[in-house]
Amino acid sequence: MTIELRKDCAYALLTPTSMGVRLTPANGQPMHCGSNFFMQATSAESNVLSVSSYLGLRTKVLTTFVKGSPIARFIKDNLGSRHIEYEGPEVEQGDPWGYRHQFNLADSGCGTRGPRVHNDRAGEVGRTLNVKDFDLDRIFGQEGVQIMHLSGLIGALSPDTSNFCLELARAAKKHGTRISFDLNHRASFWKGRETELHEIFKEIASLTDILVGNEEDFQLCLNVEGPEAGGMDLTAKIDSFKGMIHRAKQAFPNAQVFATTLREVISVNLHRWGAIMSDGDHWHVVEPREIAVLDRIGGGDGFVGGMLYAILRGWAPEKWIQFGWATGALATTMMTDYGQPADEAQVWSIWKGNARVQR
Repeated sequence: MTIELRKDCAYALLTPTSMGVRLTPANGQPMHCGSNFFMQATSAESNVLSVSSYLGLRTKVLTTFVKGSPIARFIKDNLGSRHIEYEGPEVEQGDPWGYRHQFNLADSGCGTRGPRVHNDRAGEVGRTLNVKDFDLDRIFGQEGVQIMHLSGLIGALSPDTSNFCLELARAAKKHGTRISFDLNHRASFWKGRETELHEIFKEIASLTDILVGNEEDFQLCLNVEGPEAGGMDLTAKIDSFKGMIHRAKQAFPNAQVFATTLREVISVNLHRWGAIMSDGDHWHVVEPREIAVLDRIGGGDGFVGGMLYAILRGWAPEKWIQFGWATGALATTMMTDYGQPADEAQVWSIWKGNARVQR
């Protein structure tokens, strides 16, 4: 299968996102024991864009900033260093108790002590993302976007962001932009909004070309029947996923590609990493292989980013999952939540298991 992409586009990849910062204690220490911290700008959606941006494709985030905030300046400088363009309004902080960018407090874990993540999102400016602040006809019609990536995290962040994602999907469809949707269910985001969000996610999924998620995501976001997550061996997991995707295809026939990752945690620093992808009637499976892990956060985003890059490059479908698997593995070797590939050759070396020194 090939996915036909618009040719007359300013941007290869675009995504809406709420940018924030992550604080990580040094040397794998727990957050409550840390005294020295590494601070990075991050968001799941910008993590996806980084694969393409570092490999030379033009990308853009639609977001919002706190006016005059040093954290906003830090985020903008970081996006610039990653070759990611940005567009969005500047929102007044209001007062010391007003808006701010989210903080993600997360240690990397070590050995048998797993990572812990604490999200501090009170007053998050990204919750104000509103369709009225963006000219969608200019972005999708005049400038043009080949693929727009949406995440369920932004889709469920607030009523404004839910409507924003829905309007983005409608505008993208109108102008011939392909849509990628990573369901990313978060129970705390959905609490009290289940009926409303089911309807929004189902409409977005009906417009989507590339649909990503695990068993739990498909069931909780789209009401697609499937097995409970976990508790089965690899063969059973793959077979159960195929059955669920068959039902998802019947419910959402516009989608051409379905994908998920497979992860078995042996220890914090040693995982077995795999993936499953369907394009049309064809299945592609990467059975889990051992990978060394420095920090696991962002591996799934790295997979999606690599898969989308391969689609944008017009490669054969079997290359999509291979490149995605390798960019996901790459992301877990970095302290940033996003992979920073030096070039395509580095990614293919990871896929081939070639860790020899390059001189």
